[in-house]
Parts: sequence; structure tokens; C-alpha cells
Amino acid sequence: MSEKIEKLADLTKSLIKTIGEDPNREGLVKTPQRVAKAWTHFSQGYNSKLESVINGAIFNEDCTDMVVVRDIEFFSMCEHHMIPFFGRAHVGYLPNGKVIGLSKIPRIVDMYSRRLQVQERLTHEVASTLNEVLDPVGVAVVMEGRHLCMQMRGVAKQNSFASTSSMLGQFRKSSETRAEFLSIIRK
Repeated sequence: MSEKIEKLADLTKSLIKTIGEDPNREGLVKTPQRVAKAWTHFSQGYNSKLESVINGAIFNEDCTDMVVVRDIEFFSMCEHHMIPFFGRAHVGYLPNGKVIGLSKIPRIVDMYSRRLQVQERLTHEVASTLNEVLDPVGVAVVMEGRHLCMQMRGVAKQNSFASTSSMLGQFRKSSETRAEFLSIIRK
């Protein structure tokens, strides 16, 4: 077992004791190791490098029409409560001589979502990254998320969700471009 897994397992065992449970109870004996492995997965975005995620899949292409990948499922952990939030991301861009492999867009979403996050920053990070690597005419990202920190505790509103957007370049400047993107993601 790696040092990271051992540390996370020890922390989990301490948490189980602190809340008043017996970590040696049959159902909990292996829980610290399972939680440690889960958190290693939840936080793998910290170990991801953008160059590896993109893996050279940026291509010169004389394309000027909008590219949209919608309904990208994501999950993340709220940095305020360390409770999950999850939902769908919709990403679009207007190429300016370069396109990115379509599968790389969900991979970029995953890279940033598998960190402690707030949805607002996550949305901006995805948009900014595509803007940096492609230098497109514009980028648009809309994320819709359900936050268990709002649903399980506090206001306890089970049917609520949050929408965030980041519009860069032509998507910010042109209401027509923005409207076209929003109509595509609402189909």
C-alpha cells in the first residue's frame, strides 16, 4: 500500500472513531482503505498535466464553424464541505485555424473537476484552458450541477441545481453567437 493510501486510511479511521463509531466493526474494517482509494480517484486531477491530457491532439484545420460538445458528465468535490457535486458541462468554441480532438474536451473537464472545487472556478478553468491552447475566436462553457452540500445539509433543497457560465471572445461580444450556442445545448 502506498504512503498516500496509508495516510488517507489512517485519517479515515480517526474520523470513524471521532464520530463515535467502531472502526473494528465488521462493516467498517475495510472502509478506511476503500475511502483512501476513492479519494485518490477523486483527487487525481492534481496529478494530471494538461500536455498529457491533450497528448498532441491539436490540429491545424481551416474550420470556422462552431464546435460543441454537450452533456459531458462530471463530478467534483466541493472545497467548502468536501461533499460531491455533479452534473453536466457544455463546451463550445469557434476555431481560428486549430481544432482539438473531441475526446480531449471531456478529459479537460475531468482534469479540473477531480480536484477540490467550486463550480464557478471549474467553469472558468475549462474555458480559459481551451482559450489558451487553441487561441479560438471564442469559447463558451456552461455547467449545471447538483450540490450535495446544499441538498444534504444546510438549506436541504433536494431539487436545486446551480448553473454557471464562462463566455470568452465572440461568445461574450455577440448575442447572436451566444444564442446559437445556448440553443444547441438546450436541444
